[in-house]
Amino acid sequence: MKRIYLSFLLLAVALGLTAATAPRVSRGTLAAMEKSLDQRISKLWDDNPYLLLGTTRGVYLEGYGAVFTAEVNLMSNPSSLMHATLSKDEIANYHKKKLERVPLLKKALREALVSMASSLDTVPPEEQVIVVTFLDHYPWEDLTGLPTQITFQAQKSRLLTAQRAATSGDSSLDNVIRVTEN
Repeated sequence: MKRIYLSFLLLAVALGLTAATAPRVSRGTLAAMEKSLDQRISKLWDDNPYLLLGTTRGVYLEGYGAVFTAEVNLMSNPSSLMHATLSKDEIANYHKKKLERVPLLKKALREALVSMASSLDTVPPEEQVIVVTFLDHYPWEDLTGLPTQITFQAQKSRLLTAQRAATSGDSSLDNVIRVTEN
């Protein structure tokens, strides 16, 4: 009887140690969210093969939440070896087109945040889901009105509750998601 009791005790301790060392959010789960965000961003515009600079990176911070970062180039550089200097009109048109793309990127990031929150089952409800996007700029650009970073952040439980309400016509998602631009 003592052997059986000792065996159960050792098994319980072993299971407890395994559970304590296993990450709450697996690398596989983070990788799936990274890939999903990459695909979402990459499909925004066909005229820029370098829209996504590198791949999205995700990390889970115990007690805080899941954070995903991406670097985006809204438009490719219009200058080239044969056309090294841009005119004021070309720079102005480039700036205008970039300004037009920011709201579309923000819409895609908002949708991605909601989608990620639904898929990150092992992130506790009180923790955050965050998407940070760094926008790339060229030295010659007019940066007036253009952010260099856009962050979407929400508590997972509040985001999921607002998402369910939004399907019934409520627009409470905007009240739950904190958007910051720098």
